Order: sequence, then C-alpha cells, then structure tokens
Amino acid sequence: MGIKCGIVGLPNVGKSTLFNALTSASIPAENYPFCTIDPNVGVVGVPDPRLAAIAAIAKPAEVVPTIIEFVDIAGLVAGASKGEGLGNQFLAHIRETDAIAHLVRCFESDDVTHVAGRIDPVADIETIETELMLADLETVTRSLEKAARNAKTGEKAALARRDLLARLADWLGAGRPARGLVLGEPGAKLLGELRLITAKPVMYVANVAEGPAGASAADRVEAYAAAHGAEFVAISAAIEAEIATLDAGEQTEFLGGLGLAEPGLDRVIRAAYRLLGLKTFFTAGPKEVRAWTVPKAATAPEAAGAIHTDFERGFIRAEVVAYDDYVALGGEHGAREAGRLRLEGRSYVVAEGDVCHFRFKV
Repeated sequence: MGIKCGIVGLPNVGKSTLFNALTSASIPAENYPFCTIDPNVGVVGVPDPRLAAIAAIAKPAEVVPTIIEFVDIAGLVAGASKGEGLGNQFLAHIRETDAIAHLVRCFESDDVTHVAGRIDPVADIETIETELMLADLETVTRSLEKAARNAKTGEKAALARRDLLARLADWLGAGRPARGLVLGEPGAKLLGELRLITAKPVMYVANVAEGPAGASAADRVEAYAAAHGAEFVAISAAIEAEIATLDAGEQTEFLGGLGLAEPGLDRVIRAAYRLLGLKTFFTAGPKEVRAWTVPKAATAPEAAGAIHTDFERGFIRAEVVAYDDYVALGGEHGAREAGRLRLEGRSYVVAEGDVCHFRFKV
C-alpha cells in the first residue's frame, strides 16, 4: 500500500518549497498567497538504506522502494471553510489523504510576508485547525439533517447513526478536532465514510531558519504537538530544497557541513509512518528487491495481499528471514543453512524488516 499525506498551512509558510524538496519537482513557490492554484501531487520513494543492503546480496535487476504521495494545496486563510481565499475547493483535496503534515512558519524574513503580519506559530496552527473543524462541522451537519429525517422511521440503525452524528456535531461545535472523539467501531466506520479532515492523524512540521528566534518558535510548536498527541518535526524547507538539487555525494558533504546525519525530509516521512502505524517488509529475488508498506498489525496473508490479492486468497505459508539475519548470513541461502529461515502460517504477524517469500495456490 502507498500512503497519501496532505500538506496544509497558511500562505507563505513554505509549503511549496517543502513540496519541491520532497518531490524534487519544480512548482511555483513565489512570495504571494494562492500561488498554488491546483493541487500538486508528487510520488516519493521512501528512503530506506536496508534496500541497498538487501540488493547488494540478492543482486536483482531492479530495486523498488515503497512510496508516499504528497499533496500540496494553496495556503488556507481564516474563513477558508466559508470560501475565503480560494476556500473549500482545496479542502476537498485534503479529504482524500491518509494523514496531514501541517507546516508552520517559525522563521523571520523581511522578504517573505506573513498574512497576519507577525510570527506566532501557535496562533497560525489554531487558525488552520479552526477552519478545518468548521469545514468538518458543515459536512457533519448536512449528514445529521439527513440522518434525523431517516430516524423518524424508528429503525434502530437509523437512530444509532443520528445519535453518532449528533455527538460528532456537538464535539466539533465545541472546537475540538474529530480525532479526539472516541466513538467505538460503528463511529470509526462513520468517520471513514465522512472522510473528516480533523479525524486524520496530524504531524506539525516547523519550518525554521538558523538562529534563536526560529528555535524558540519551533519549541512552541513542539510543545503544542506534545500536548495534542501529535508528531513533530523541525526542518528548514529552504535548506531541504537545496539538498534535493544535489547528487548523493554532494548531499553527504553538504549534510556533514551542517552537522546533520540525514535530510530532514527523511524524518518527515518516518513521522508519517509512525502517524499511520505502518511497517515495512521486503521481498528479494533475481528480478527485484522491493519494499512494501503494511499496517503494523498485518498478518502474513495480509502482507501477501499487499503484493497481490491472489497471494492472500491462496496463502499457504510464508518463508521469513529477519533483516539482520538476511544481511549477516548473506541472504536466503545462508539463512536457510544456518536455520534462521522460518516457515510461518496464517496467524504470523509480519515484523518490521522481515524478508518474505510467500507460497500460495489459487
């Protein structure tokens, strides 16, 4: 499975610059609001050094990373839920994503205007959160009106749906995001159906510049994220965009000069995986070495189904080697000789980094 992450924020916080860095694309990033008129979508291979290590042993014809899709929309402003700025037309694109990266401006610049005329990251977060909650409330209110009419029949399921929607409307109306409301299994199904924006897991990405002012603002964002159970990543979108233009050797040198071990974008992608509770397993053979993304609780048949539905339907067993054993023992043959290749059945929960070969029959 690939995952889709939407990038939201006020105008001029660096969203298009971040998107350019993430995807090495060349979309406009000028200094004025609403530069991004249509949603920009970029598919990014998830960086994973384990792929290269496995490939060095398996020597495949092709190496295929798992992917993450980023969606960049125009900056939202106060009143967006009612059509201010470019309004609701952009909120619809965010509804189709799995998670949200909320980019927050934590840098001072006389060259890049702030729509509110000041740097106040928590106030910026609250502006966007309010607009997203208002948009969700409108969606829920429409559904509640219909549910209330249907509930007049007295049918049990119709009454339950009405009551769930009423709880959700009250919750959102009190200024609380949908992700904080516990509704049980029927409610979770309803949230999935409504595709509410504030039901999606969120990470806060502080766009910083060098200097104490940026660090102080980023600290406030980190504290806000911690208080709301969200992921937090601090990066410099401008520096990341510069790194993205360099080849691998130049990137290593550039990062070393900054005292960094990896690009900040790698941390953004890992945060998205944590948000969504995902893990990676691998398949390896002469044709390809490939990474696959599945939920953390995925069993062997479910992981097989990520490759092809026939694999899950006709699952017989999984031949599994832990990543560390695969590398240390020189691949599947060495692991088999050392007794480190395991045969696992339908109940096996695939572990992070497992190298799997699935046996199936249809």
